[in-house]
Amino acid sequence: MARNKEFDEKEALKKAMDLFWQQGYEKTSMQDLVSHMGVHRRSIYDTFGDKHTLFIRALNHYMELMDIKIKNNITPESSAKEAIRTLFEMAIYPNATQPKGCLAVNTAVELSLLDQEVSEKITEMFIKTETFLFYLLKRGQEQGEISKHCDVKSLSKFIHNSLIGIRVLAKTTDNKKELETIISLNLSTLD
Repeated sequence: MARNKEFDEKEALKKAMDLFWQQGYEKTSMQDLVSHMGVHRRSIYDTFGDKHTLFIRALNHYMELMDIKIKNNITPESSAKEAIRTLFEMAIYPNATQPKGCLAVNTAVELSLLDQEVSEKITEMFIKTETFLFYLLKRGQEQGEISKHCDVKSLSKFIHNSLIGIRVLAKTTDNKKELETIISLNLSTLD
């Protein structure tokens, strides 16, 4: 007879995601995961697979959480500029319970050159964000908020690059005024 799990799988995955987010992949040992998740090593392997498989699942979970956060903070009624500002502000005013910075950006810096599967996952995440920015900018053009002369494809790449940069800075500084100035300068390219 199979044993019932003695832990909440979603909660354990969230704890693993948070630990990878705080420490990175390489600095997180299986013993760290066992201690932080409160789950026996054998149960981690049985439920999530090895450390790498768990990490990929944590990245997928992170992507799902970010999708929900975006849907909760950006409404269809939001103007393009308001929506883009909100994306930037989500990076500098994170949820109080989440680690600083961005798991995707941290992972890109740590592992993208070393791990093909992780590189593909990060590329997927970045393309998704850039596509969303393109959609917002295109909608802004259609509504007359953004000049029709703007190349929204190039502009979406520029803003996405700036968003990645602000995610890095948000990890290294608590100076919100400085970060807000950077956001405003980026948004001024839309005028």
